[in-house]
Order: sequence, then structure tokens, then C-alpha cells
Amino acid sequence: MIKGLSAVSIWSAALNNLLPFYRDRPGLPVAIESPRFVVLGAPGGPSVGLGTHRDVRGRNADPARHMIRLATGDLAGAWRRLEAAGVEFVEDPADHDTVSIATCRDPEGNLVRLIPRRP
Repeated sequence: MIKGLSAVSIWSAALNNLLPFYRDRPGLPVAIESPRFVVLGAPGGPSVGLGTHRDVRGRNADPARHMIRLATGDLAGAWRRLEAAGVEFVEDPADHDTVSIATCRDPEGNLVRLIPRRP
């Protein structure tokens, strides 16, 4: 029986296209690191895997197809900090039905959503 989400992987032609963004901008902790693959996230929780893949080249041609959501305790504060660090936002914090969301792009054009952490 499937019990829930374990991880999401984002593939790139070069790991260093994405690693500095996810590690340094939102500050996701590095749990496992090798030359071609890195796992970011707290031990035991959901994680984001970044790695190289021979079939991936260039920016994401369809960035709305999948989105990573990162939870934060302070949506407005995280948005201000990331925007000040040069992160490109395509949507500033806004209310959508039952949740507030801000959406940015990683260096390869993948969409990343910031959402409030649920208690």
C-alpha cells in the first residue's frame, strides 16, 4: 500500500545549475550528496532530489506541467527574502481559495510554489 510522498526528483544536464538555488536560496538542508545526485530535506521527511540525467538539456520547455511546493512558516517573509536574493517570481503572494501562494522559477525555469506550512 502506498503511504504517501517520499521524494520528488528534478533532473538537469548539470547538477550545479540547480543545487546552489535549492540549497542556498530557500536553504534546504543537504541530506545526501554525490557528484551526480543530491537529496535535500530533513531526514525522514519528504525530500527533493537533484541530479544529472543524460536525456535532459536546457531549460524546462513546459514549466507548468509540474510544480514543487515548499512550505514556510512566513510566506511574506520568505517571498521578500528570496526576491531580495534575486529569485524570479512569476506570482507574488496571493490568496487562492483556501491557501496563499507565491510562485517563482528555479534557474532552469521549473516553477516552485511557496505555501504556508500547515499546523
